[in-house]
Amino acid sequence: MLSTLILLPLIGAAFIGFYPAGITAKIARLVALIFSVIIFVWSIFLATQFNPGEIAQQFAESLPWVDAIGLNYNLGVDGLSLPLIILNGLLTCIAIYSSDESQQRPRFYYSLILLLSAGVTGAFLAQDLLLFFLFYELELIPLYLLIAIWGGAKRGYAATKFLIYTAFSGIVILASFLGMVWLSGSPSFGLATLNLQSLSLGTQLLLLGGILVGFGVKIPLVPFHTWLPDAHVEASTPISVLLAGVLLKLGTYGLLRFGMDLLPDAWAYLAPWLATWAVVSVLFGASCAIAQTDMKKMVAYSSIGHMGYVLLAAAASTPLSVLGAVMQMISHGLISAMLFLLVGVVYKKAGSRDLDVLRGLLNPERGLPVIGSLMIVGVMASAGIPGMVGFISEFILFRGSFAVFPVQTLLAMLGTGLTAVYFLILVNRAFFGRLSAAVTNLPPVYWSDRIPAIILAVIIVIFGIQPNWLVHYTEATITTMVKTNNHHLVANREL
Repeated sequence: MLSTLILLPLIGAAFIGFYPAGITAKIARLVALIFSVIIFVWSIFLATQFNPGEIAQQFAESLPWVDAIGLNYNLGVDGLSLPLIILNGLLTCIAIYSSDESQQRPRFYYSLILLLSAGVTGAFLAQDLLLFFLFYELELIPLYLLIAIWGGAKRGYAATKFLIYTAFSGIVILASFLGMVWLSGSPSFGLATLNLQSLSLGTQLLLLGGILVGFGVKIPLVPFHTWLPDAHVEASTPISVLLAGVLLKLGTYGLLRFGMDLLPDAWAYLAPWLATWAVVSVLFGASCAIAQTDMKKMVAYSSIGHMGYVLLAAAASTPLSVLGAVMQMISHGLISAMLFLLVGVVYKKAGSRDLDVLRGLLNPERGLPVIGSLMIVGVMASAGIPGMVGFISEFILFRGSFAVFPVQTLLAMLGTGLTAVYFLILVNRAFFGRLSAAVTNLPPVYWSDRIPAIILAVIIVIFGIQPNWLVHYTEATITTMVKTNNHHLVANREL
């Protein structure tokens, strides 16, 4: 069942890319969309067969691969990875649907998106350190090409910067993974065979340092964040949706899976510093977002702050905080994808994302009233308004973190207030007031432009009203994962 989630996008990419007859952009988009919908439906079917009360990896697959180096094809899914796999399937469908029907070099474009989806899914499913690294690196090249070929005017600079940062991230992560296996004397790279508790605290801290730096680049956390705004601004709208909605989650997933879970002693020792690091990222990201006049760059900087919440929750390592962290990952994926979609529509119709140029887009006759209304919904969700998934995820996260780090949690909560500030600036300047003379005679907005954002808005409200539908799958896994880590954290604080 799990290999199908990886093989289907690979088959789709091969079919589109190597089909001997010529394929038009419209047909290539349709074929890619069909494959992505099948993958998404299969992930939903997987969820229906998933046992939420089972804490072990489910639907496990294990095949020997390269015995000489201890590499095996080990896959599994639990309550941490399942929601992220479904999110990846959903946003891949939306990214393909939102792509231009007259896309240049369509066969290559849609093949890369499906290859990217396969790499992300494989990383979430991998139960082997080296296998995770292979999938982690697999998504690097497709995303680089998607930015470098189909991006904006400075796409070469942004794509190269992304490549350098992510390649450095991979090198540091690989070094930490190799150290885990060699220093612990494990016969393979399988997570089930690792025994890191025998390592000294100093060794664990060294390994954890590599994990924090490597995945800190991917999240990204300050000061490893500088590649993200450039990549978002130059990437096309569908690629920004995937980048913010899914790919950043590889970083937070890696921290939880390979940092907090595998190295609890070192994690507990560094927890206060990690919480402080989270506060810095939250406040820095929010402050930079306030200073932006480009709508897309403002949304990009908001991601830095909202991902900092996940680090705070992981540092606290309570069942409630880590549950909130997982919900925040899903919440941010949905909300950021919606915001980037809407910014993309504004840019497509108005020809600008500059808040100094745009004004009055909520005008019911000559503006973008439906897009403006959806933008207000997305902004409210990101600012944590009750009734939406952004509120419940942040409430659980802060409630679980406050008991361990009250000062850092209160400081991080300022980020929620700052989120309301910079998004209020965005909405007020771009959508209210008299319609700007520079953006009159806007072309019509079709339902095909609105449907993806409407779907995400509905999901955001549904999970905000009924969060248990998400918590149901995750709670048992998270409770078990943090039980040992929380014990180490308490013991460290007593010392």
